[in-house]
Amino acid sequence: MSYTFFSNSEEETLNFGKKLGSYLRKGDIITLTGELGAGKTKFTEGILSYFNLENEISSPTFTIVNEYINENINIYHFDVYRLSDSSEFYEIGGEEYFDKGICIIEWAELIEDALPSEYLKVSIIKDNLNENRRIMNLEPFGKRFENLVNCLV
Repeated sequence: MSYTFFSNSEEETLNFGKKLGSYLRKGDIITLTGELGAGKTKFTEGILSYFNLENEISSPTFTIVNEYINENINIYHFDVYRLSDSSEFYEIGGEEYFDKGICIIEWAELIEDALPSEYLKVSIIKDNLNENRRIMNLEPFGKRFENLVNCLV
């Protein structure tokens, strides 16, 4: 089972991320795939806005992981684009973050074999006919995320 959401603007992408954020809890993992400029960081900004952290966001491209903290939860925003494979993810202790808060992982297809059995995969695709439109496919892995996707529809 998967779910597809169509966004026609950055604002709609932000709002959809914020809506998803309202269902997230400690231990949840969201993976983001899509080409450069597809909107992965904008979607993450939407999630962070639910937790009143939208002004904190910066792309973690050069640091691998950025940590955002509010009074209730830690959010770890990974960009694993520069890693060659999952062994490097293990070397930096990436899997140790999984149960400490919410993990959002950009370019997660590079470390798919390091992911636990339950997570939500969000694929963001640019629409070639409309530069502002994005197609977001949500693919749940595990019962928790199947239920979460059902709440979003």
